[in-house]
Amino acid sequence: MAAIGNRGTVTEAAGFDPEADAQRLRGAMKGAGTEEATIIEVLAHRTIAQRQRIKEAFKQAVGKDLADELSSELSGNFRSVVLGLLMLAPVYDAYELRYAMKGAGTEEAALIDILATRSNQEIKTINAFYKKEYGKSLEDAVSGDTSGMFQRVLVSLLTAGRDESDNVDEAQAVLDAKEIFEAGEARWGTDEVKFLTVLCVRNHKHLLRVFEEYQKVSGRDIEDSIKREMSGSLEDVFLAIVKCIKNKPGFFAERLYKSMKGLGTTDTILIRIMVARAEIDMLDIKAQFLKMYGKTLHSFIKGDTSGDYRKILLELCGGE
Repeated sequence: MAAIGNRGTVTEAAGFDPEADAQRLRGAMKGAGTEEATIIEVLAHRTIAQRQRIKEAFKQAVGKDLADELSSELSGNFRSVVLGLLMLAPVYDAYELRYAMKGAGTEEAALIDILATRSNQEIKTINAFYKKEYGKSLEDAVSGDTSGMFQRVLVSLLTAGRDESDNVDEAQAVLDAKEIFEAGEARWGTDEVKFLTVLCVRNHKHLLRVFEEYQKVSGRDIEDSIKREMSGSLEDVFLAIVKCIKNKPGFFAERLYKSMKGLGTTDTILIRIMVARAEIDMLDIKAQFLKMYGKTLHSFIKGDTSGDYRKILLELCGGE
């Protein structure tokens, strides 16, 4: 029943009793109103694995599906958070990807946030679940919904073939940096395939060396070059890959900040990150947020959301 990671704000509840939790949730939905406080108290303080046990206990005791029941009782952003919390991680990712590609227009942010940040194993599991649940491969769905070089980067990420070893080939790192430089800053027009080959295939440690070498060769940070050479979704996905390699919690902290700063809130991004990272690395994301923006994530959420939606996000955020 343990958490997926060990840097989350959501950790395994002690003295866990799925039957008792199921009854509490049932009680919260009985009668005229819904007791949102009980729903928050139970679901925001259990791991994903524990929530699966509650779902089983609920179905056994009531003969109904917990997610369906909550879905009909709740609404808006609060409902989105609650339903997300009830899903297994790869199921939630697959659901978010599907939702991002449904109907007119595509929410590219979802494709980037998920595909540029998950491990090979995670992507393989998402692929398998997507196919099983939606009857078509994720690659086909992505290919049908995106185009050009952005599509090619996503398809490459979907192969889940990134080298995940710790080997750094010094000579290759120098060559990679030189080739990216020559494919971008050093020529008229940009050969994006070179960027794809290096950024989507090489391992974490090797890429950090490539970025150091790139700075030497070009006199610029690789992020600056990507901003100068690319635009739109392609720029976004390459930047996401680079930022995740350098500092994944920092990448998510920036995403959260941008989802809340200025007018209006991009709730889809805020919800997706808070739900997906709660039991993996939310402690690190909070620390990065404070370091980068001089304010706590808690204070940002508090000032930018309201009602039960705010309450459940603050619980997932875990205190100041």
